[in-house]
Amino acid sequence: MLKSLITSDTRIKLLMRFFLNPSMSGYLRQLASEFGESTNGIRKELNKLTEAKILKAVKKGRNIIYQANTEHPLFEDIHNIVMKSIGIDKVATNIIQKLGKVKYAFIRGDYAVGKDTGLIDLVVVGDEINFSELERVRKKTETLIERKINVLVLTDEEYLKLKETFASEPILVLLEGEA
Repeated sequence: MLKSLITSDTRIKLLMRFFLNPSMSGYLRQLASEFGESTNGIRKELNKLTEAKILKAVKKGRNIIYQANTEHPLFEDIHNIVMKSIGIDKVATNIIQKLGKVKYAFIRGDYAVGKDTGLIDLVVVGDEINFSELERVRKKTETLIERKINVLVLTDEEYLKLKETFASEPILVLLEGEA
């Protein structure tokens, strides 16, 4: 979807990286390595996005750290477009809302750091989860968004045991309740 609006693949990758999970940040060489592209191509796009104030740039030591500018008037719109282009909005509405008593849901792995790899790792915490409905809706949503969805369902007790593990990695919270 984004490719029909934005012709630069590098710019799309940067928007995905910074607007899928706005808490993520990065610097030039890290991004070039991550995307497998030249620093020059990345630098040009970072400069354009920074000049437009879509990204913030903060100098830290010898590096300039880039992050989504959450104060920008178009932040919510860009964030929503990125979420919709990947289908995360459908994951949230189709799967989470139809499962039962979900207290907490988040995405971990590549999508939590803004990489569109084709496999969404969804963690759902709750009781009385309808597993047959989960499987039906997961398959339907996978077809709809053209990505695989791996769902890990945890009880409150299981989540509390693993909470520290999840805290050490980036996550993208979709639903936050009393977990």
